[in-house]
Amino acid sequence: MSSETSSNPSGSESVPAGKPERLYRVAFDLPDETAVWAHASSERLWTGKTSVQMEVQVRNTPFYVKGIAFGDIVRVRADHERREFVFEEFVSEAGHSTVRVIIKDDDARDMIDAMLRSFECSWEIDTTGYLWAIDVPPHVDYASMRVTLLRVAGEGKIGIEEGALAMAHRDGLGLPESDR
Repeated sequence: MSSETSSNPSGSESVPAGKPERLYRVAFDLPDETAVWAHASSERLWTGKTSVQMEVQVRNTPFYVKGIAFGDIVRVRADHERREFVFEEFVSEAGHSTVRVIIKDDDARDMIDAMLRSFECSWEIDTTGYLWAIDVPPHVDYASMRVTLLRVAGEGKIGIEEGALAMAHRDGLGLPESDR
């Protein structure tokens, strides 16, 4: 297996018409327990520049990194030995949440696909087809979406992980403020 994983961008915001945004890959080193499960020491996410030097905006949804969601601003550093930009610290959230689903029953695919479309979420599916990284935009009623996900998980058809919950989504669940 590879020692890294890379995700594709799910979209971009505020890019002038006719001029594609230049994206940069940033390495997010994974903790050992995640690295073993992911068969990767780091996950590379697409990012776009911001007006602040060495701060970038995440442009896709992570499969493994916790605490990061689409649109978040993060600080990076240049790692000259690795010849790449590496995540240094979280700066601010964009209001999106990251939820991951593992498909345990193939019959759940169409149901989850339809549910995500109804909530106007976007998602990426890994090469196995079983791990889905879901972007939950700020306008989504995540409390309602979560009820559906938990019901399907309770039936043993999927596993779920809330990789990063935005403040508004946490508030909608009545959860206390915490780290993302």
